[in-house]
Amino acid sequence: MTSQPAPTGDGRPPRKRTPRIGEVVRSAWITPHMVRVVLGGEGLTGLRVGEFTDSYVKLLFPPAGATYSVPYDVEQIRAELPQEQWPVTRTYTVRAWDPAAGELTVDFVHHGDEGVAGPWAAAARPGDRIQFMGPGGGYAPRPDADWHLLAGDESALPAIAATLDHLPLGARAVVLVEVAGPAEEQTDLAVGPGVDLRWLHRGDAEPGTALVSAVRALALPTGSGHVFVHGEAHAVRELRRHLRAEGRLDPAWTSVSGYWRRGDTEDRWQATKREWNAALEAEGAGPAR
Repeated sequence: MTSQPAPTGDGRPPRKRTPRIGEVVRSAWITPHMVRVVLGGEGLTGLRVGEFTDSYVKLLFPPAGATYSVPYDVEQIRAELPQEQWPVTRTYTVRAWDPAAGELTVDFVHHGDEGVAGPWAAAARPGDRIQFMGPGGGYAPRPDADWHLLAGDESALPAIAATLDHLPLGARAVVLVEVAGPAEEQTDLAVGPGVDLRWLHRGDAEPGTALVSAVRALALPTGSGHVFVHGEAHAVRELRRHLRAEGRLDPAWTSVSGYWRRGDTEDRWQATKREWNAALEAEGAGPAR
């Protein structure tokens, strides 16, 4: 299969983004619904995760019965095969990057046979390979903050965990994490002496309900706080409005993002997220991310 990229406005072809290839080194269930997959291999040589604690990669999953396998050229596949045979993209936060070992750790929420990434992670075995793009990112805890608020659901937990790994010893932080129930609490988080970690169990309630209630009930500290709120889009929007009313949404001190939205696949959500962000920006208090 061969294809040529369309030229840019100045006549030059656009720079082609080459996916990396990760090889499964090991995997483990860390809770009943969370699978940790560690990727390694030569394809990770030179990977630069950077200083961000919300670094993410875009994993590429071929559909069942695909006639191609890793490595493959995404642009050629999209040019020459029908859309139902294209690989789909799923975005996942980097839980950890060990440059010395060349190992990238990614945590996956697993809901049985639902979706593509969770089932892949549940079935992953050493030697399996996967292509991905990235990493990207944009948030890291400010060292000059008087306090930190980290709030999110399971989708934000890897970024929250990575942030806790990088907080200075003694840093003051309130951490609110909504999960399904006690069995989903993770025991390997770096909870320093200044960290107030609270697990919120939603049970049968809608995702985000417990998180919104807990943040609203907080008496936020005085001083300059760095706020990280990520998770289900409807809950994030409510929390953004609440924090704006509390005067805690200086854009330079805030990272707010809807990682997913109830009732939407990632494809549908990503297709409309720009409009969603624009609507939030129209409400004031700086850009959503």
